[in-house]
Amino acid sequence: MSDVRRTDAVLLLVALVWGSSYLSAQTATAALPVLLVLLARYALSAVTCLGLIASRRRGSRGWTREELRAGLPLGVTQAAVLVVETYGVAHTSAANAGLIISLTIVLTPLLDRGGHRGALPLSFFAATGVCVLAVGLLMSGNGFHAPRLGDLLMLGAALVRAGHVALVGRFTSGRAVRPLHLTTVQTLVGTALFLPVTAHELPTLVRADPATWAQLLYLALFCSVFAFLAQTWAVQRTSASRASLLLGTEPVWAVAVGVALGGDHLTPLTGLGAALMVAGTYWGQAVERRHRAAPVPRPSSASALSKDPACPSTPTTLTTT
Repeated sequence: MSDVRRTDAVLLLVALVWGSSYLSAQTATAALPVLLVLLARYALSAVTCLGLIASRRRGSRGWTREELRAGLPLGVTQAAVLVVETYGVAHTSAANAGLIISLTIVLTPLLDRGGHRGALPLSFFAATGVCVLAVGLLMSGNGFHAPRLGDLLMLGAALVRAGHVALVGRFTSGRAVRPLHLTTVQTLVGTALFLPVTAHELPTLVRADPATWAQLLYLALFCSVFAFLAQTWAVQRTSASRASLLLGTEPVWAVAVGVALGGDHLTPLTGLGAALMVAGTYWGQAVERRHRAAPVPRPSSASALSKDPACPSTPTTLTTT
């Protein structure tokens, strides 16, 4: 297998793993309280990351001040994302969760203006409108009715995740931050946040059945540690555009896994919503990428003296789940 195909395969595997995470989270929260599921996911991820760092200890320095300064606030925002997202998954279908959370792709550029040269083009807002219409169809089910709690929570999760992605760009752009060390700090922060509120429920976690533990291990080891490190490895070996395209298949995998394994059913309306969501996010992503890559207009001499150069933004799809 060529290097290009191997890299593409790894990125598609990451997208598949992330797409399947919604069904795993839904299954785990059916057996355990949401916060207890998150504690287990964070704690298992933290132990794994610490083990990986310990295995590389020779010739490797500890955490830098920049990694700690970035990891602490990002650990809090990432925990907020997973709280809202996991509660949302518990109250909607895995397919809907994976589709609605993909709104992050079009919400992030609206919050992260660091890498944009001027206003976003109208075509980007047209793509956003397609996504909003898609959300309405996904919420409709068999007919139009009041929005369901889980879908509203997933909308909130998409907004919070977009803010988290924007902060990742601000805290890490142009800084010597190692992905594994940053991830370790974030997982330790999450563990510290969830442990006090779930300590009294730890016996319930210990007594969980093997199937539930299998879901927890999958969420921690594959959907968190493996996916992030594999994504980082692959992105360093391909273009941001190609990586974005392949990682953007996550909602497609979420629907496929939800329908094939989770018993989700797509009605004609929700099927149309799924198609529009995928099309809208791909369209918006392509417009934003072209806008970010466009040459910077040459400023006048007066304005050039009064403005700092903009920092490049972090690609919106290069996020953790």
